[in-house]
Amino acid sequence: MKKSTSLLAVILIGILVFWSFSALLPSYSPKTDTPEAEFSTDRAMAHVKAMSTELHGVGFPGHAPVREYVVQQLEKMGLEVSLQEGYTSGDWANYSKAINVLARIKGSGNGKALLLMSHYDSGVHSSFGASDAASGVATVLEGIRAYLASGESPTNDIILLLTDAEELGLNGADLFVNHHPWAKDVGLAINFEARGSGGPGYMLIETNGGNSALIDAYAKADSDYPVANSLAYSIYKMLPNDTDLTVFREDGDIEGFNFAFIDDHFDYHTALDVADRLDPETLAHQGANLMPLLHHSALASLALKSDTDQAYFNVPIFKLVSYPFSWIYPMLGLAVLLFVVLLIFGFQKNMLQAKAVFTGFLPALIAIVLATLAGFIGWKALLWIYPDYNDMLHGFTYNGYSYIAAFVALALGICLLTYKRFKELGAANLLVGPIFIWLLVCTATALYLKGAAFFVIPVFGLLAALWVSMNQKQPSMWLLVLLAVPAIWIFAPFIKMFPVGLGLKMLMAATLFTALTFFFVLPLTSNFKNPGFWGRAGLLFFLGFMIKAHTNSGFAIDTPKPSSLLYVLDADTNSAQWASYDHRLIDWNKQFLGQSPEPPTALADNTISSKYSTGFNWVAQAPMKAIASPDVRTVTDTLIGGKRHLEICITPQRDVNRLEVYSNAVAIEKALINEIPLSEEFMSRRNPAGKLLTHYITDNETSNLSLVVEAGETLELTLYEASNDLLFNPLFSIPPRPETSIPLPFVLNDAVLVKKTVRL
Repeated sequence: MKKSTSLLAVILIGILVFWSFSALLPSYSPKTDTPEAEFSTDRAMAHVKAMSTELHGVGFPGHAPVREYVVQQLEKMGLEVSLQEGYTSGDWANYSKAINVLARIKGSGNGKALLLMSHYDSGVHSSFGASDAASGVATVLEGIRAYLASGESPTNDIILLLTDAEELGLNGADLFVNHHPWAKDVGLAINFEARGSGGPGYMLIETNGGNSALIDAYAKADSDYPVANSLAYSIYKMLPNDTDLTVFREDGDIEGFNFAFIDDHFDYHTALDVADRLDPETLAHQGANLMPLLHHSALASLALKSDTDQAYFNVPIFKLVSYPFSWIYPMLGLAVLLFVVLLIFGFQKNMLQAKAVFTGFLPALIAIVLATLAGFIGWKALLWIYPDYNDMLHGFTYNGYSYIAAFVALALGICLLTYKRFKELGAANLLVGPIFIWLLVCTATALYLKGAAFFVIPVFGLLAALWVSMNQKQPSMWLLVLLAVPAIWIFAPFIKMFPVGLGLKMLMAATLFTALTFFFVLPLTSNFKNPGFWGRAGLLFFLGFMIKAHTNSGFAIDTPKPSSLLYVLDADTNSAQWASYDHRLIDWNKQFLGQSPEPPTALADNTISSKYSTGFNWVAQAPMKAIASPDVRTVTDTLIGGKRHLEICITPQRDVNRLEVYSNAVAIEKALINEIPLSEEFMSRRNPAGKLLTHYITDNETSNLSLVVEAGETLELTLYEASNDLLFNPLFSIPPRPETSIPLPFVLNDAVLVKKTVRL
């Protein structure tokens, strides 16, 4: 293949990769004349800006104004709004008050209702909640406004639910599903969420049965920009992350669609989650997800239970492609059969040579192993070179996209240079090993991960390429590119999705997937005159992107370093410490922890809980301050039937936001807080010497605990009472953070924490 032809082939592949991403999102340009009956990204963005000017987690001053704004916007549409107020503890023993906002549009029929939802509370500490989830609330508000303006009369009732306390443990959803009479009317729920501030909104299904009816409904709605695949949902089900919709499935057996975006993951739950960082194309895509499904589901039957499943995925032009799980084994069997037939034919006609075929497995295995190791070792090396990355608990750095591009280029360079050394074996002989490996992958997915069973589809293109390579010495470049199109369109987005959504620790997944995807263009590159040139180009691109990443590895106003500081008072020992979760301190908190802070000792155990099980890394002695510890009174201590029944009242003596209670290794048979029982599911899986409950406190509420233990047991409770006021508490003189730093997310931060132990 001529150099010019090789260059054209590389350009075409680049265009196909670009197309695989560009087809995911609608374009955006500011418009002031969007028709009233259409979803307007600008009108939705105005809602986002209005709701994300203040921190509005439960118990924060900005919380009520956001709720009032949502109510006002719904009333402007002529809807009758109601509030559902109550307390729940959810499945994580996170007790809080929740105030849900509800409205209902009456349909002409008597079938099940359609429910549109998102949550209006922001993260519990420093997040302004523009993406998570003011974007979701704005999508619902603008979507329903446009629907009402269209004049369409729904057959099904449409319920609008803007939940509260989602960030604390899905408490608002729990309150609605288990305590509101409308919950029994819901046939389908559509939820909008975010774990970043950009990228497409992935569709994820929640169902207790098969997904066929839901996929059929989604296909009939005919979104112009579907972004959905059954593998993403399979992975989602494995992760500890839940959404409000999980409660609908688990407690209400209600089917649902989640639409959530994950790009720019570094903004998630941070002070950077502001309207200016939300990508307008992402918001436009959430509208593009909602409107077709809203118009369709308002009229269609919402009897969406199914016993069968479908594999599904999206590609440009064809949009959503799906087929039943019952096709998985026949499709795999057909691929295996075609492979065997091609092998027999190739060996009989001397188009394949046994020694060359077996030798051809070697570069495939070398490429896979080296590419995977490059991703695995590469991230470990980056953490060693840039230790500050450890303080980005998301696991995705501000320059993370440069790292993805760099390691993808490195993996491609490895593949090209590896196969260059085996070029003399011939394209056909070299293809047998990769096809065999891909058939093993497809067999594994068919058996253990059926959501990824559609991986077999590009394999048919690779089988066709083997046939072409056996029969033509110089096959058409256009044909070989065409045969690689399904693989490029399906797999290219996955290469980016894994490290973005799951953190850069998944660079190894990106490089492995790059090597596996390279096999689909191997028929093409095997005919390059000088594959070594392109391999070296891959290494040069790796170096270029690494240099770019390095120049952006520092912290600045737009890319601030997360940092943390707490004042921890131990009321039992009458001592105090400064504490930080940071791996590497900055000057701001170093002035309190000293130039040589100590690693934590007792503070490392049973300290207030945090996401990702993050613990303190540094402590230093602090001056004692006049901070009142909670008042603890035993109201009753009674023996009934050989069981000890305790009533304990814990009353704050200062303004606080959170109370966490741990117990010693005593079996607690039953636990209630303010007459709300902790879920049986939580009590069955909790560590007996671990967290008992968390109370996210509003209005300085008292925590009344009702506990049942065996008679004769001595119960020891360790209380952690926190207030998020360290930076403005008059007892302290804490300077503001520098502009190049933000509060560390996912942990208790900028807080005064009091520890107190009681024995009962």
